[in-house]
Amino acid sequence: MWLILAFLSATLLGFYDSCKKKALLNNAVIPVLFLNTLFSSLIFLPFIICSYHTTWLDDSFFHVDSGGWEVHKYILLKSLIVLSSWIFGYFGMKHLPLTIVGPINATRPVMVLVGALLVFGERLNGWQWMGVLLAVASFLMLSRSGKKEGIDFKHDVWIYCVVLAALLGAVSGLYDKYLMASPEDGGVGLDKMMVQSWYNIYQCGMMLVMLLVLWWPKHHQTTPFRWDWAVIFVSIFLSAADFMYFYSLSLSGAMISIVSMVRRSSVVVSFLFGAVFFHERNLKAKVWDLAFVLLGMVFLYIGSK
Repeated sequence: MWLILAFLSATLLGFYDSCKKKALLNNAVIPVLFLNTLFSSLIFLPFIICSYHTTWLDDSFFHVDSGGWEVHKYILLKSLIVLSSWIFGYFGMKHLPLTIVGPINATRPVMVLVGALLVFGERLNGWQWMGVLLAVASFLMLSRSGKKEGIDFKHDVWIYCVVLAALLGAVSGLYDKYLMASPEDGGVGLDKMMVQSWYNIYQCGMMLVMLLVLWWPKHHQTTPFRWDWAVIFVSIFLSAADFMYFYSLSLSGAMISIVSMVRRSSVVVSFLFGAVFFHERNLKAKVWDLAFVLLGMVFLYIGSK
């Protein structure tokens, strides 16, 4: 069951990336990101209110635990990490083809694995090292494909934005491991629903400050904001994907390493959207790039069993 939920989460993430690309086309990034955090917060706000003031959600997966600063300081840090990743990712997504961004994002499990090696002292086996090498090879192949579209991986600032977003996303994944692990295992042992609910609200507050301080004073001189219904669907698909992710991890026998890798298979959905709906170019070469990414994930899966 947990593996089915992981694949559902991956599918929803693919729709999330595709809607995000649609929402950012010829649009201002900061207000789009603010609205995404706002709608995500509104989705979870009823769960927080009901959990604090009623007993309706007690003993259910939707219940949001309460806690003071000793708990919320960890969630606030997660909000900063995730929002930083989103800011770089949104700017990169706006200026690059989805068929370039997707495969780069799909290398996050490799970054998490290397991070676990450096931070937690975990050891990689031969299958996992092969997955890492395939991910590196796919990145080099992707850079060759990008050159055919005038994208120089060494000098393109938007490529650096997407790579930095992926790195921060990997940091967030490692931090999730620390937050969710029990104190006996060296973690904090936070409630999953509490983390998902409150980090959205904290991000919304941060983005409101950025909107008012950085974007609004100069909004007449920059790319104008235009409403797109894809903005709402970005929040819906992301919230649903994260819910499936946390729910799958709560089930007996769930393996976070496999769940994280399965979620990155969302690149298949976003790649298809880039090809069919956005009519992106040079697809034959990118299919091979994508194949190397997916093959690397298979090796990681085998090595993590």
